[in-house]
Amino acid sequence: MKPKMIPVLALCSICVAGCATRPSDDSEVERALAETIKVSFKTRGQATIDRLSQDDAQALCSKHAGELPKDMSDGIEKAEQATLRYPSSGKLMGDWREGERIAQSGVGKQFTDDPTRPAGGSCYNCHQLSKQELSFGTIGPSLYQFGKLRGYGPEVQRYVYGKIYNAKAYSLCSQMPRLGYVGALTEQEIKDLVALLLDPASPVNQ
Repeated sequence: MKPKMIPVLALCSICVAGCATRPSDDSEVERALAETIKVSFKTRGQATIDRLSQDDAQALCSKHAGELPKDMSDGIEKAEQATLRYPSSGKLMGDWREGERIAQSGVGKQFTDDPTRPAGGSCYNCHQLSKQELSFGTIGPSLYQFGKLRGYGPEVQRYVYGKIYNAKAYSLCSQMPRLGYVGALTEQEIKDLVALLLDPASPVNQ
């Protein structure tokens, strides 16, 4: 046997032994993994350790791989709906031009970002919106002509505002971030995004 092979075989033996002694309880593995991540996490700027903690809704979606029983998800969605905060003025539409800027921007919660500057929504990372923008993600559904297809009335405005504020209030295991609930976007920024989707003059509806 070549001398160089000895360390490799030794490493393989350790790996096999580790697999053989792996805890049978998945929750133990998850706890050990979470602890390892927390120990190795280094706070940088506004990226602090609390970002690794899941609330009850997030933990349940993780546990059930995004497929919760309907009777369970309905109750939690109602609790999430109770977190929705609408503008006291009752006005839910802002400026679609500002909404387009917010949708294009990914600035906000990264450790390199200045937390005092206005954040972006990164909407194009997951959705198609205006026809003019050729670069967009497909994780979420296309929102092109959203208002044109669904209407521009107060009920739709309320739904869109609420969905941007806290998507889990409508679909518990949605991958969409809770932009208002976590404070990533302000009330005005959400109103501007509502206008981007629902103003007839917006490029989304052309």
